[in-house]
Amino acid sequence: MNGDLSGARWFKSSRSETGSQCVEVAFLDEGLVGIRDSKNPTGPALVFAPGEWDAFAAGVAAGKLDAPA
Repeated sequence: MNGDLSGARWFKSSRSETGSQCVEVAFLDEGLVGIRDSKNPTGPALVFAPGEWDAFAAGVAAGKLDAPA
């Protein structure tokens, strides 16, 4: 999935600490959502369709992506 990232406004979580390993998110046209590594802002980015992003966010909220203990 491709999205135009040229005018994207990237942001980090308010819980992100300075210098930590984090991702940045941008809400794009047509409901697309971009994700990139905050340490490599000119590197590649993933772009999710609205349904894909909703499924990902729901999985995170439900703990389905937590690392095994």
